[in-house]
Amino acid sequence: MGLFDQILGAIDNSSQQGSTSQIGNILNTVQQLSNSTGTDPSTMQSALGIVGNYVRSALQEKRATEGDEAAQDVVNQFGEPSPNPQAVDSLFSPFLQQQVAETVAQRTGLNAGTIQQLLPVLVPLVLNLLKSGANAQNPQTGGNPVLNSFLDADGDGDVDITDAMQMASRYLGR
Repeated sequence: MGLFDQILGAIDNSSQQGSTSQIGNILNTVQQLSNSTGTDPSTMQSALGIVGNYVRSALQEKRATEGDEAAQDVVNQFGEPSPNPQAVDSLFSPFLQQQVAETVAQRTGLNAGTIQQLLPVLVPLVLNLLKSGANAQNPQTGGNPVLNSFLDADGDGDVDITDAMQMASRYLGR
């Protein structure tokens, strides 16, 4: 089952945290970032997808070295849809932050400095999307199918965040 299917399942499952308003807020934030940077929303969604790929790698490493709970802890702690430099620092070294910004810049045409300034917004957005699958009563229990789907991706380099955002836009009629 794809990432978007897991997100829809979380929206439809009252025991999980996902909701249409949560996804709508993520889409609104991407739109606001597009407006504030003067870029096309699809370019910003691409940037979010590239950042998501790096987030996936960091969470996969955390899961491999510290266990499933450690990855879920990061999602729970930093998965609020508000700017948070600590979310970026928890996943990426300063060198890796610069590498992420340069990669996004190369692939999207956005300025690397702008991307580096946007990382404290983009990283929590990815984590907030992943948080949609967490248990609504006790986020540490019962597994998180959205996070698991994201981390157990087929390794093709396609994070599906961009696709998930595009499908969410269509789903919500935006």
